Amino acid sequence: MFHWLEKHPFFFAVGVFIAIAFAGLVEILPNFAHSSRPVIGTAPYSTLELAGRHVYIKNSCNACHSQLVRPFKSETDRYGHYSLSGEYAYDRPFLWGSKRTGPDLMRVGNYRTTDWHENHMKDPKSVVPGSIMPAYTWLFTNSADIDTTYAEQLTVAKHFSVPYNQDVPMKDGSVKNVKMAQSLAEAHEIALEEAKLVTADMKDQDVKDAVNRGEIPEIVALIAYLNSLK
Repeated sequence: MFHWLEKHPFFFAVGVFIAIAFAGLVEILPNFAHSSRPVIGTAPYSTLELAGRHVYIKNSCNACHSQLVRPFKSETDRYGHYSLSGEYAYDRPFLWGSKRTGPDLMRVGNYRTTDWHENHMKDPKSVVPGSIMPAYTWLFTNSADIDTTYAEQLTVAKHFSVPYNQDVPMKDGSVKNVKMAQSLAEAHEIALEEAKLVTADMKDQDVKDAVNRGEIPEIVALIAYLNSLK
């Protein structure tokens, strides 16, 4: 048989291709599937965090900031541990990015505070001298879209088995249960309770007053999302 293959290089090449393809299916694909599973400590976005993610995308923050720490020392020294596939299990769409006009934000929740984000979005140069980022003052008056957020939660829970209302293991051995509302009215209540926790560390009185009235400015949702990136 091998002598025959030596005389027919085309069929030999086809045989080699089939062997390599089969090996790839057996060895590579299962590893991809395993790597894409949620890593320990990765939980679904809460209602307010997901609303903030929508604000982040709507204002094209991902055009200037990536969310992907590459496995190079220069990156891990600045941004923390390199990114793992399973950390993006609940991201739809992914916001990896390939251009950094500003720093990577994959783990920004580990080193920036609510107060810092508030000042940065209102007046970037006040916290980062020389920054070319514009001020996003409208975020302090626009209201977050909780209706669309709740619709997305229902969709990903049903079609992608995102584990809302389930215990998710954390790195410290504890569990986290991210609640998804059973109705739109309850979703607004849950988001509002989260917003109150965020505004407790903010200084803008107009934002505080809005939350006390039952409104959720976009800046509150955005900060909740940025604080979740760890």
